[in-house]
Amino acid sequence: MKDVFDAAIEEIRNKRKFVISTVTRTQGSTPQKPGAKLLVREDGSGVGTLGGGCVEGDIWFASSEKIKREENAEVRPYELNEDLAAQDGLVCGGTMHFLIDPIEDKLEFEFFLDEIDKAFNGGKPVALVQILESEIKEQVGNKILVRENGDQTGILFNKDLDKKIVMEARKLMALGKNKTIQFENCRIYIEAFTTPPKLVIAGGGHISKALGDLAKPLGFELNIFDDREEFANEERFPQADEVKVASYNDGFDKFQINANTFIVIATRGHQHDDSATKAALATNASYIGLLGSKRKTILIIEKLLSEGIDDESFSKLRAPVGLGIGARTPEEIAISIMAEILSFRLGGNNNSMMLDQKFIDKIKEKISKTQRINN
Repeated sequence: MKDVFDAAIEEIRNKRKFVISTVTRTQGSTPQKPGAKLLVREDGSGVGTLGGGCVEGDIWFASSEKIKREENAEVRPYELNEDLAAQDGLVCGGTMHFLIDPIEDKLEFEFFLDEIDKAFNGGKPVALVQILESEIKEQVGNKILVRENGDQTGILFNKDLDKKIVMEARKLMALGKNKTIQFENCRIYIEAFTTPPKLVIAGGGHISKALGDLAKPLGFELNIFDDREEFANEERFPQADEVKVASYNDGFDKFQINANTFIVIATRGHQHDDSATKAALATNASYIGLLGSKRKTILIIEKLLSEGIDDESFSKLRAPVGLGIGARTPEEIAISIMAEILSFRLGGNNNSMMLDQKFIDKIKEKISKTQRINN
């Protein structure tokens, strides 16, 4: 996403035309999810991806045509039927909705991109709100920028209606999520932007090493601290963005922690887990996972509650951390933890994706019917 915005800024500053297409809504199985973007330049080159294949090719062509004909923004649904899937070697069967946007007010958009870039780089989160569908065709593609404090730049409808939209946008900012909503007689796409997800690990043991190996390829900034220098150094964690030697009482103060931060407590003992968990719950992190047995977890929770930890802070605690996959080794445990973190961040339900038996029965029925006809 950031590469698309960086390319947009370059095109604006060089006074060249371009189109940004965004996946705003999906149904069923699709090669990309909401938020995926493709920028097509005036010379026909592009940055980003919408999933490849015929889908991307058609949107690419439509984008080029909009530049040539100077057409307005539009939303285009694209059904991935069996024929298209076969052409591209895909096994998808869903529908994708694209906002194909020539970005008419480029000066305003450059201003928006500047604030989005600051949000990516540690500034306060923002959200871009765009009209996808409206009874007034010219409104499609209209935008406002919403800030964390509720301020906005631009007007979509009027003060009262925009206030309701701003409230929806602020709900998505903490984790940089996106959402398409029906609003009045319009369909609105809200896309929030914040820093990349950050994993902060208290403790430098074997499981922390395994977590670090998984976190970086998944796009997380990695921060680790331990109160022992031999367990908190760059040689032990070469993939980490920051490694610090600090006590478990104040170690989290050494890092910039916001709502898009995920904390895992994996110290070497119950006493340290206790103090680290209490300190973690006092931060702005949305997710705090405590590694350990149920017995240890019960003891720590009992102590926290007896000390009067408030319900809002306590609700952030995942203990014991991880999904129940029967993990035993450090690597297996790390996978169970990262799976739960991803599920929390992406809005998963932690359930198996295995087909229900009713679908298997329908397949068998279809095969049986076909065989009877052929015979």
